[in-house]
Amino acid sequence: MPPRSVQWPPYVRVAPWLLIVGGLVWNSLDPADYWGDPLLAAAAVLSGALLTLRDTCAVGLANVTGILVLSTQDGSIGTADGFLELANTAFAALLGVGVNRVVARHGRRLARVRSVAEAAQQAVLPEPPGRVGELSVAASYHAAQDEALIGGDAYALQTTRFGVRVLIADVRGKGLQAVGAVSVLLGAFREASHRVADLAALADALEDSLLREADQMSEELRMEGFITALLVELPLGEGVVRTLDCGHPGPYLLSADARLAPPVLRLDAADPGLPLGMGGLGVARPAPESRPFPPGCTLLLVTDGVTEARDAAGEFYDPVLGLAGLGPVAGPGEVLDALVADVERWTGGPRDDDMAVLAITRRSED
Repeated sequence: MPPRSVQWPPYVRVAPWLLIVGGLVWNSLDPADYWGDPLLAAAAVLSGALLTLRDTCAVGLANVTGILVLSTQDGSIGTADGFLELANTAFAALLGVGVNRVVARHGRRLARVRSVAEAAQQAVLPEPPGRVGELSVAASYHAAQDEALIGGDAYALQTTRFGVRVLIADVRGKGLQAVGAVSVLLGAFREASHRVADLAALADALEDSLLREADQMSEELRMEGFITALLVELPLGEGVVRTLDCGHPGPYLLSADARLAPPVLRLDAADPGLPLGMGGLGVARPAPESRPFPPGCTLLLVTDGVTEARDAAGEFYDPVLGLAGLGPVAGPGEVLDALVADVERWTGGPRDDDMAVLAITRRSED
């Protein structure tokens, strides 16, 4: 999960200089009223807020120099009006420098806070290993809010004596409360996946851990909270995948051969179970399902931030259609890049939910 960086559009660096040119030209055409002064002041403040200190000083110096030249040409350099004009221009330049220093100070403070948040993110949701036996793995997390690093979506991968076990889940709710539930869930998965032989029993162990921590959760999560989850087991050396659906969107299987139809297949559960946290309803948990997972194929796990992404017309995004033309892929990273780009193209703007995706490719023997 690479950190985000803010990149200003190229015209931001040019905008203050255009304002300076416009202000000086306007003042030269009508020196008596100084109608271009607001443009010069705007250039100084804008550069202070968006550009570096060096650029801000350059803009301020250009403003003062331009006013000196104009005052010399119109003969007002020694008059009271000329002095006030020069003082106002210099004050605007100093104001731009002050704004630049305030923005830089807050930027450094935000960078420190962000570094702590990134460390917490890695502790709660660490990057899975890129390779486990014949499996190649890639994961990606995209928060709905630009300044958020982690929310209620989660994934984890553990290598156990039963094979590689994977969890992808979506916690109801937002903010720090959802992050707390995520940490409990992932901790329980890492511990129970090594000792529980059956996926249904693993789901029961996760639910028991969540119930034990219920007293520490908020009233909303305790009374109405639930977690949709998908448990996956990939026995090493076997071309199968076992899944247990707990109210979560089903995985997708991308074929290794573009000639096969369909190239992308959604592996919906025949009997989807209830989400974790709803065991008190007394509904029996379904049995895990086993399906072929041939070499060269890629298993794609997503949260509802993908399947419930909407376009301008309100239509939901469908990975089966969006990835149908992808063709054979070099690895799971290519699948994730294609999926994230296609979802962003589909929505055309901010999403309403976090988006966690994880792809696993079973490599061919060659």
